[in-house]
Amino acid sequence: MTERAHAEGHADEYAGEQAGGHAGEHAGVWSGSWVAERLGVRLTGDEALTGLLGLALRRNPKRAHLLVSNVLGKHVPQSPAVVHGHGVALGRRVRDLLGAEEAARAVVLGYAETATGLGHCVADGLGPAPYLHSTRRPVAGVARAGGFEESHSHATSHLLLPEDPALLAGDGPLVLVDDEFSTGNTVLNTVRALHERYPRKRYVVVALVDMRSPADAGRLDDFAREIGARVDLVTTASGTVRLPPGVLEKGQELVARHEATATGPTGPAPATPPSGSVERVRLRWPHDVPDGGRHGFTAAHRARLEAALPAMAARIAEALPAGARRVLVLGFEELMYAPLRLAHALEQTVGGDVDVRYSTTTRSPVLAVDDPGYAIRTRLVFPAHDDPADGPGERYAYNVAGGGFDAVVAVVDSAADTPALHAPDGLPARLAAHVPHVLLAVVPSYVPRPPHAPERPSMLSEPLRGPDFSSYAPDEVGWLLQDLSDVTLEAPTEEREEAIQSGGAHYAESLPVEYQPSEQYQDLFHAALETSAARLARAVGAVTEIVLAERSPRPVLVSLARAGTPVGVLMRRWAQFRHGLDLPHYAVSIVRGRGIDANALRWLAGHHDPADVVFVDGWTGKGAITRELAAALREFEATDGITGFDPEIAVLADPGSCVRTYGTRDDFLIPSACLNSTVSGLISRTVLRADLVGPHDFHGAKFYRELAAADLSPDFLDAVSARFPDVTDTVDAQAKDLLSADRTPTWEGWAAVERISEEYGIHDVNLVKPGVGETTRVMLRRVPWKVLARTGAGADLDHVRLLAEQRGVPVEEVADLPYTCVGLIHPQYTRGATGADGKAVTL
Repeated sequence: MTERAHAEGHADEYAGEQAGGHAGEHAGVWSGSWVAERLGVRLTGDEALTGLLGLALRRNPKRAHLLVSNVLGKHVPQSPAVVHGHGVALGRRVRDLLGAEEAARAVVLGYAETATGLGHCVADGLGPAPYLHSTRRPVAGVARAGGFEESHSHATSHLLLPEDPALLAGDGPLVLVDDEFSTGNTVLNTVRALHERYPRKRYVVVALVDMRSPADAGRLDDFAREIGARVDLVTTASGTVRLPPGVLEKGQELVARHEATATGPTGPAPATPPSGSVERVRLRWPHDVPDGGRHGFTAAHRARLEAALPAMAARIAEALPAGARRVLVLGFEELMYAPLRLAHALEQTVGGDVDVRYSTTTRSPVLAVDDPGYAIRTRLVFPAHDDPADGPGERYAYNVAGGGFDAVVAVVDSAADTPALHAPDGLPARLAAHVPHVLLAVVPSYVPRPPHAPERPSMLSEPLRGPDFSSYAPDEVGWLLQDLSDVTLEAPTEEREEAIQSGGAHYAESLPVEYQPSEQYQDLFHAALETSAARLARAVGAVTEIVLAERSPRPVLVSLARAGTPVGVLMRRWAQFRHGLDLPHYAVSIVRGRGIDANALRWLAGHHDPADVVFVDGWTGKGAITRELAAALREFEATDGITGFDPEIAVLADPGSCVRTYGTRDDFLIPSACLNSTVSGLISRTVLRADLVGPHDFHGAKFYRELAAADLSPDFLDAVSARFPDVTDTVDAQAKDLLSADRTPTWEGWAAVERISEEYGIHDVNLVKPGVGETTRVMLRRVPWKVLARTGAGADLDHVRLLAEQRGVPVEEVADLPYTCVGLIHPQYTRGATGADGKAVTL
């Protein structure tokens, strides 16, 4: 039979399973009877055994049969509540066995790939125990804490890669979790390898089923006495597999005969043109929660995930096709727990209206036979798509095709979201050939943080320059960034706001959709530029003269991308115009809550004297970035031992009184704040996301080449620098006055923001954005609640008033406002939130 023939014709049969019992049962037929009848294999033991297990034939030279669990969620689609419940129940039994004190000191270790999710669930039931699973995916920069072999498996090498090397070093109980305990060899290999390195007094072995022979059971007892440790065993059911003589050879012959007599190839079938649709669903996975236990998963991670699950499940439910009644959430090899918890949350979200099932893809090659008495009814074959260390090969999804599913939600990690996944024979295409709707959800692959004293990378990329990256001339600025132009990062404003305020995402993990200004708004920009160009030129000249006088005679300008970059270009032009200096200028990323790009600092320190570096930004609001930079540089000095960078930022305007180096403290309109990339060299705001930015990468950004026709970046720069000759005398006088003045920051802007936050019941200074520039950003990129405008503010606010009118945002005049205006982001925003007048926000 061809693979497609295996896949068709069983929707009614699959829909009938589970009606009154375990998965794998079909009208009273045990899903192991086909193998038992042909090979003479027998299961003996607990009454529950045949409900928990079916049988299939491996394509493996080491073992003929495969015990197929009906409650593990690997090969047989099962209710996620059933899968999670079995693991949690085992964990609670371990907790009762150990007692509260010892359970609190335990560490849980699961086995790749089949038991990674089960181990997680056992840890859930045990309580606060941290969890780690072995992996067959090496991760660059993460040291091995151990490894062992699995003798009967088709892929034997297991790696232990905890982010925290101390995870396995304690002396508390080690709980080892596998789906089945067949011979005990894997557990013996693990304990032997770990006990030599991290000896402890107690081990607990956990499995869904214990299928050891009496001789194998004795080996474990002997080994425990040998190492002087206690070894306990906790299982759901137990029994033995009785194998007749010559079963391996007979099994191989049976597999060969079935594959030879099939009407199509036994390997991957030719790609079938998809008949179903494939689309992505954005999960908004919570920041800093690992995608699984490959590098460790703590109780704190579990709590954050629990809090985020309902919202992620709601997004999946919203993306499901109308009328869907049977849905499969399909995990990916070792990525079992995240898809399971998403499936469980989805099951709870949709209630009884939708039958939700869960299973995962696998590396394990198994024969598929279209018979109710056989556990693997259908097989989909597709190429590996995560660049595996052992090279390319086939991967499989069992019992999915022909399962009567209206939709499949395929969940992969970002390391596996590759071109191979989206190829014509990739997993989504193979699924779409059999299922009407396929949703793809990508969980960011967790990248462990570097150790406290990271090894410096031997080579960092050279700066990106125009015209290949940005519309600025190549000598105007070098971007210490990586180009992410080919990555889809934009999300609707309302989705980003909800994710940011709920804690499910950081603002630097996605990009707002680029605002395309109306003709009326563009007219305001040009009018503002015409009236303010001279004032901007004076501020540029003044701040540049202060930098040259106080900081360095040949400074290295480092603008904070992206608002600071046009200012850095203008300061460089002033130094060239007034003093004949050709100053180096770079742009780097700084992210609130994450700090400045440390790799960019390393590059700068390797090419320039840090003491000559002057950080440049456009304006200050309440001074959050000023504080962020100072804290980040302190941390960088501690980790890298590189000193000399001055945290003092040079800005055009300092209405918040946060810095000493500025051109003016007036809160006036800087026209570059009116637009996004089209006045900043067509560069996006910077991006910092773990699956895109590795430990040796610069932060990322996009170059919007497609917006070239709307680019006003050169116009803005030329309009301001054209006024330089006209303002030279004024700049000299202004700089002289500033150099002799007391410019000590008063931080009055921060105090004003705190007062406004409390007066308006927001209670979060991050949602209060003071000044014309920051208010404009609120209107363009966030969900605004209201605008506070100083009574009598004139043309500087024309563009803000227009944006407010277009978005239905009230503008409230305030007599004693210390800024020209203040933008208030909608507090506690959800898509059901209301505005100041009690009506739904206009988006």
